[in-house]
Amino acid sequence: MLLALTLGTTASGATTAVKTAPLFTSNDLLDVTIRAPFTTIMRDRSTNEEQPATLTYTDAEAGDVTVDLNIRTRGRFRRLSTTCKWAPLRLNFKKSSVKDSVFAGSKRMKLVTHCRTGSVAYSQALLSEHLAYRIFNLLTDASFRVRLMRVTYVDTDKNDNEITEFAFVIEHRNQVAQRIGLKVNATPSTEVRFLDGPHTNLSSLHQFLIGNTDFSPIRAAPGETCCHNYVLFGAEKGSILPIPYDFDMTGIVNAPHSEPNPNFNLRNVRQRLYRGRCANNEHVTASVQRFIDRKEGIYDLVTSNESYRQKTRKETLRYLDGFYIIIESPKLVQSQLVRKCVGPD
Repeated sequence: MLLALTLGTTASGATTAVKTAPLFTSNDLLDVTIRAPFTTIMRDRSTNEEQPATLTYTDAEAGDVTVDLNIRTRGRFRRLSTTCKWAPLRLNFKKSSVKDSVFAGSKRMKLVTHCRTGSVAYSQALLSEHLAYRIFNLLTDASFRVRLMRVTYVDTDKNDNEITEFAFVIEHRNQVAQRIGLKVNATPSTEVRFLDGPHTNLSSLHQFLIGNTDFSPIRAAPGETCCHNYVLFGAEKGSILPIPYDFDMTGIVNAPHSEPNPNFNLRNVRQRLYRGRCANNEHVTASVQRFIDRKEGIYDLVTSNESYRQKTRKETLRYLDGFYIIIESPKLVQSQLVRKCVGPD
């Protein structure tokens, strides 16, 4: 199966030809069944040793399709059993197995999981984290695409016991690189002046919308590679694209395990704090306009999501309202964004 060829736009608005893996050409919910020794996986929580598994989904023409893969746990905070009883997973597909499937072009993928089985709060939080990615997708093609799934996990360690929960997969950084026509930049750190200004500011405003302060587009957290919850793309100084990921510690998600960033004296994760760079204040007006232009689409992502509980939908819409009250007021844009910028680095 060939990768789909589509047209996309960069942060600067230029139209480009892009190649998208089949899995990410649709946003429809995908039902899958994964068979694996999950008792062993969740007990050991290894980031090195993989376990064999199969994944099955139903294709409209081919019927049931089964692909082979290996699975292990991943992550840091959410991999801890004290945080999540069901750890996030890394899916490592066998190339020959996925060749003619919806997973063609996919090899290593992150699966964001439900954290605690049977928990409505965590299930809704997962849907909201998926929403955070989808919002950025509406703003720019230079973003990580995601695909929501309803996964039936079959535990081969325990007589094929089953649980079914929401999850979503995230486009691999190499797939993003191929799609946007830029290589992954593996620099250990960078400077704001080397980043693409319009795109960096757009992502900063997106972080403000979702209520995120747990990130840096120029430096890594201790023990990590650059940059903290960002991946850099492109090598030309002044045009490097920082693309954000990992939104579980945000206000829009409001996960039960989330805590406000201790560096900023925030009351809770729902409190917004703008972390855009002062060097990019010249791009604030254009970023704000992009969000205003996409307002209807962003709200529709919430209102059209049938998996949201009524309470979650209302709280999410209220949270979006608070953001738009700010950016639709020139005075509040100045006081809450421009004058709260971070600099000078």
